[in-house]
Amino acid sequence: MSRIISPSVLSADFLHLGRDTEMLNRSEAEWIHIDVMDGVFVPNLSFGFPVLSAIRKVTTKVLDTHLMIVEPERYIERFAKAGADIITIHIEATEDLPAAIRTIKTCGVKAGVSIKPKTPVSAIVPYLDDLDLVLIMSVEPGFGGQSFIEGSTEKVAELRREIDRCGSDTVIEIDGGITLGNAGEQFTAGCDVLVAGNTIFGSDDPTRTIHDLLRA
Repeated sequence: MSRIISPSVLSADFLHLGRDTEMLNRSEAEWIHIDVMDGVFVPNLSFGFPVLSAIRKVTTKVLDTHLMIVEPERYIERFAKAGADIITIHIEATEDLPAAIRTIKTCGVKAGVSIKPKTPVSAIVPYLDDLDLVLIMSVEPGFGGQSFIEGSTEKVAELRREIDRCGSDTVIEIDGGITLGNAGEQFTAGCDVLVAGNTIFGSDDPTRTIHDLLRA
């Protein structure tokens, strides 16, 4: 298993997004997490194509794009063209998940699927062979700064067992309430990628915090 930190720029300083991206370029973070919200699937609005394209121009990091939107298949191609390396959609947001996964792969990017806190791991198991990534939400999607939901670590461990059982190469990512206090538990449970927003961008030394998260 790998250890990757994917800082969520939802918690960055929007007035100085270029500066914060350059900080991430100098850090040990391998990915940058882009939260896309439509105000329908989740009760908030965030980034769209122009912001993703702008970040793409100033980084070679993996752009880990999380679509919290209804009917994500309508926008997959545009996000791929805007520079996404990974496109993750929600199992709860599409009526034809296999078709949406195929669309992502046809666009030449990696395919991920996310599950909300109340969605069981069993819902995603039938699709593991077709997925590059599964994102476990450890808070309710839609807002940054929420507290980690107890039981999420157990979902990581359950998913790891299923991935190992079927011999899949699917990567496990977790998003929501990740801190220096619980990061190590997620890696131990079998997680590969930690998304962190406030923990990194609210730190006095973000690059050091990324370093410490990796070694939690």
